[in-house]
Formats: sequence, C-alpha cells, structure tokens
Amino acid sequence: MVSKRCVTCGRETTDYVQFKCPNCGTVIVRCQRCRASGKEWICPTCGFEGP
Repeated sequence: MVSKRCVTCGRETTDYVQFKCPNCGTVIVRCQRCRASGKEWICPTCGFEGP
C-alpha cells in the first residue's frame, strides 16, 4: 500500500482513509490515529473544516 500524508497531523502513513472535501472536491487523506481521536481537519484548497 502506498503511504500518504495526513492533512491533520502531517504524518506519512499507510493506515489512512481518503475522501473528497464536501465543499470543493479536493482529496482529503486522514490517518487512523487522527480519525479515532476525532481531530478536526481543514481542506488545504478551500479552508472547509470537518470533524
């Protein structure tokens, strides 16, 4: 599996989920650690914030 960088913590990880920003469609990558702790994320393109 390819490693990607989490938008929340910035770590490279192979344990991630990716989805499109509901506002602009940019691909968001979040690691399992940030998802499990419920940390917020911010879209780097449009600034949309999500849980």
